[in-house]
Amino acid sequence: MSMSLPTPRVLGDVIPGGLARDSALVLGGAALTALAAQVSVPLPFTPVPLTLQTFAVLLVGAALGTTRGVLSMLVYLAVGVAGAPVFSHGTSGSAGASFGYDVGFVLAAALVGLLAERGATRGPLRTGAVMVLGNLTIYAVGVPWLMAVAHVDLPKALALGVVPFLIGDAIKVAVAAGMFPAAWRLAGRR
Repeated sequence: MSMSLPTPRVLGDVIPGGLARDSALVLGGAALTALAAQVSVPLPFTPVPLTLQTFAVLLVGAALGTTRGVLSMLVYLAVGVAGAPVFSHGTSGSAGASFGYDVGFVLAAALVGLLAERGATRGPLRTGAVMVLGNLTIYAVGVPWLMAVAHVDLPKALALGVVPFLIGDAIKVAVAAGMFPAAWRLAGRR
């Protein structure tokens, strides 16, 4: 009787190890998101900056799966709320106009991670669809927060917190749609 290793559900499973691996991946995912937040371009017409955070969040969720992805985003959120300058522009706390997007990262990591565990990041079209759903999840939390903090209605919140970011999001989705299937092919050769 031959024994075989279980098939990895997400890319993080390809790395051998147990609790130590999982802890390193969770902390690494939070650190990646914090670093991506520092790639921040303020836009003069909106309180929400252009960052690479959403890209990092979607990558973390897809690569680590539901549990590790959510834990990564919870660590990121907790560290930022506690006062570490990990949010965009080196900010922290929960009062900013873009904090709702940060909260949305947790839900996006959960959704993207769950779909990735079910094999949705192994082909380019499905990976793209997963990333679009993740972005929509972030917007679903971020836009109402922006409405409350900036005291604007829904059309204005969409103009401030969604429309300026659609082209960048499309580029991020396209990159991820090419990157994940390629990474799976590389992992399969190991």
